[in-house]
Amino acid sequence: MARKMVEMTDEVLQKLRKINLEMLQEIDRICRKNNIKYSLCSGTLIGAVRHGGFIPWDNDADVNMLREEYEKFFEACKKDLNTEKFFLQEFRTDENYRWGFSKLRYNNSVYLMPGQERTNWHKGIFVDIFVYDGVPDNYFLRRIHLFICYCIRKGLYSFFGRYNADSLFMRLWYKALYTIPRSCWISWLNIMVKLSNLNRHELARNLTYPERKEAKYGMPRKCFDEYEDRDFEGYTFRTFKDYDSFLTCMYGDYMTLPPEEDRVGFPLIKLKFPEDMK
Repeated sequence: MARKMVEMTDEVLQKLRKINLEMLQEIDRICRKNNIKYSLCSGTLIGAVRHGGFIPWDNDADVNMLREEYEKFFEACKKDLNTEKFFLQEFRTDENYRWGFSKLRYNNSVYLMPGQERTNWHKGIFVDIFVYDGVPDNYFLRRIHLFICYCIRKGLYSFFGRYNADSLFMRLWYKALYTIPRSCWISWLNIMVKLSNLNRHELARNLTYPERKEAKYGMPRKCFDEYEDRDFEGYTFRTFKDYDSFLTCMYGDYMTLPPEEDRVGFPLIKLKFPEDMK
């Protein structure tokens, strides 16, 4: 039986964006207070450049940071984050979490995508925080690096894949991967993080999030060198100064609107705002 999806009406979308903006403001506040470099990224960066705000059909928000900046952010959140409203979700704060990037969650809310019904972690509305690590400059080491990152990503995803994979073979394969404890995958990821940041490299990437084929090894590291303020929905947030190199690498021709059939946000099976949780 097909799942019933949340109808993303204009009213629902505006309420969701209001919370996304509140979370972006919290990230921006903490980063400015503690001299931490960050940028809007992915569709949120396209929205800032192309629309001056959210892409009209987008229903989430994203930022990114280099690893060293994120570690400063993690420590700053211990003292500066408004924990009554927000929760910084990652391996060290949520024992059940299995994504290789972080999220700032909005407490007392629910944002649930198809296939994630069995999760027992914090499910609040979120802003994704993609942490970028270095990629080896040597061609052969890059390929090895890519393969190891792929294995770790699949190992972490095995919690979902054992139920959601399309074929019986793949479900059994993920079930076998799931027998390896989460702590092992995280330990291997931490080793990769350390090895990937020993030196400055030409490229950087989130180790457990796949990019388009043309950018599979990573994004230009130089993009993370300079930042500027940019208007977004009437607020000011930080973006790469050289956003064009980043977005071109990630999306190609990012200024051209996609076909109408592709102008949709993420599908949701449950969405609850704070007023719905009473």
